[in-house]
Amino acid sequence: MWDFSWLERRWPGAGYENWDEPLDGLLVRGYDAIRIDAYPHLLAADETREWTLKPVWDQQVWGSAAVNRVRVQPALNEFLAKCRERGIKVALSSWFREDADNTRMKITSAEAMAEIWLKTLRSVARDGLLDTLLWVDLCNEWPGDIWAPYFRNDPPELTWGGWHTEVSMKWIRESLARVRAEFPGVPLCYSFDGMDDSFYHTRDLKGAGFDLIEHHCWMAKENDGEFAKAAGYDYGRFSPQGYINLAERGERLYRERPAYWENLLTTRIGSLAAASRVAGLPLATTECWGVVDYKDWPLLNWDWVKHLCALGVETAAATGRWSVVATSNFCGPQFAGMWRDVAWHQRLTRIVKNSRLDADLRPGAEKV
Repeated sequence: MWDFSWLERRWPGAGYENWDEPLDGLLVRGYDAIRIDAYPHLLAADETREWTLKPVWDQQVWGSAAVNRVRVQPALNEFLAKCRERGIKVALSSWFREDADNTRMKITSAEAMAEIWLKTLRSVARDGLLDTLLWVDLCNEWPGDIWAPYFRNDPPELTWGGWHTEVSMKWIRESLARVRAEFPGVPLCYSFDGMDDSFYHTRDLKGAGFDLIEHHCWMAKENDGEFAKAAGYDYGRFSPQGYINLAERGERLYRERPAYWENLLTTRIGSLAAASRVAGLPLATTECWGVVDYKDWPLLNWDWVKHLCALGVETAAATGRWSVVATSNFCGPQFAGMWRDVAWHQRLTRIVKNSRLDADLRPGAEKV
C-alpha cells in the first residue's frame, strides 16, 4: 500500500522522490502489485492543476505531515508506465485527500462518484495504460468519515464499517454499474475497514457489482479494539500521546499473552475466508495484520509487529480465498525498520506466490 505517499512524499529523503528506486526495491523483495491513491476528485476537476493539500495527520508517515502541493497528471500515468515496465500491477483507490478548496465535497451522489472515476480511467486509457490496473477501489474504507465526508449514511453515525446500510448499498450499486458500463474489463470494488464481516453473508456483493472483497484486517481492532484500548492507542492524528502509550505498553502487552492476541487475528482470518466462500468472491487485503499504525520511533521495535504480520500472511495464504495478500500496510521505504529487512519480505512473498487459490477462484473457473 503506497496510498498517497507515492505522489506526496517526494521531498529529499521521503522515500519516493525517485520512483525507480523504490519500485526496483519492490521487485527485489518479491512484490508484484501495489495500491495507490489516484486522486480522482482532483484529476476530474483539473488533472494538471497544482493542488494544495492539507495534512490528514502529522503523526503518521503515510503522505505528508504538513501542507503540500501536487499535480496528478502527468505524474499518475508516468508512474503507471514505470510499473508496467517492471511487470508491477497497480490497484487504484482514493483516500479523497482534502485540498484547500475541499473539492471532494462536490461528490454529492453515486453518479458524481462514478463520473470522477470515469474521467480518471479515461485519462489512464489515453496513454494506453489500462492493462496496468489490477482493480479500482472507488473509495478507501467506505464510508469512513475521514475519507468519505461527502457521504451521509442512514443512520448517520454508521461511518467506519457502515457499508451495509440500504442507502450505502444503493450508492455502491449505482456507482459501480456506471463505471462498469464504460470500462467492463476493469475489476471494481469499494474497500472496507477491518470490522464486522457478518454482513458479507447477507449482502449480495457480487450482485452489487463487486469483483473482489477488499477487507482490511488487524489484530489491534478485534474485540472492539481490545488491544489498542489496552495499549492506550487512540488513533490520534495530531497528538503524539497515542504513540507515547504504544511505545510504553504495546510490545509488553503483546508479549504477556501472545497466543491470545494471535488467536484473535487467526480467528478473524478464518471468519473472512468463510464469508468469501458465501459471497463467491476472492479476498484482497492491502492493509493488515497486527497493529494499524506504527513507525520508526524510540522504543517501537519492529520484531513483534513483523511476527504478527508474518502470521497473518501465512494464515491468509493457506485458506485458498485470498487472491491478493499484503504483508502489512507498512511496506514502503519510509518505514525503514521494516523495509530494510529484505529477507523477511522475500520469505513472505514466496509464501504468497506459492499458495493455491480455491478452485472457484482460479483463472478459467466458471463465472456466475
